[in-house]
Amino acid sequence: MTMQSEPIELHYWPTPNGWKVTILLEELGAPYTVKYVNIGKGEQFDPTFLKIAPNNRMPAIVDPQGPDGAPISVFESGAILQYLGRKFGRFYPADERARVEVEQWLFWQMGGLGPMAGQAHHFRQYAPETVPYAIERYTNECHRLYGVMNRRLADREFLAGDYSIADMACVGWTRSYKNQGQDIAEFPHLKRWFDTLMARPAVERGIAVGQEHRRNLAEDKDAQKVLFGQRAR
Repeated sequence: MTMQSEPIELHYWPTPNGWKVTILLEELGAPYTVKYVNIGKGEQFDPTFLKIAPNNRMPAIVDPQGPDGAPISVFESGAILQYLGRKFGRFYPADERARVEVEQWLFWQMGGLGPMAGQAHHFRQYAPETVPYAIERYTNECHRLYGVMNRRLADREFLAGDYSIADMACVGWTRSYKNQGQDIAEFPHLKRWFDTLMARPAVERGIAVGQEHRRNLAEDKDAQKVLFGQRAR
């Protein structure tokens, strides 16, 4: 296993995408420091942050002990998971067939579960006006995606072989199932998987990072203007 003597710098806010990285870092036992990026105040547009995260989204990392010992910055949560998994040789298998299994479910989360759950959150809780079509569209799509996971987990403990970055990518989004209009009891295999992951100490610690900074976004109109009224800067 790679030894990390200098802490990884994590640019973070406590959201499902941020939790992916804190969970993995906690599972790895790797040293890291947190630099909070308050997305409700627009800190993601700070020019210094944009140098490492040009899409003005967190999380991002700066690893002072990158390839060949030189520092490296990585943005996009999925890319961060892959980078750390390769570096430390854990939770992301080296065998090609096993790696493809993990990557399929990682990209499934990045392209499906995360965006669809995010839209369900938005239209169910934050939209300035009720849009029944959007609420139904994204709630139903989350229901379909939960069904996909439930079927996948019917005959296996984890999404892609052993416990992996694919599971870490999905658990934070699944945690907010109520806000997505879902009844997790309807998906017994998914619920078993979810309960198993949430009982892991490292998952608990990862999700706890920065919880004191979380606020009720539904009541924070100024933060909503920043998050949902964004324009290119």
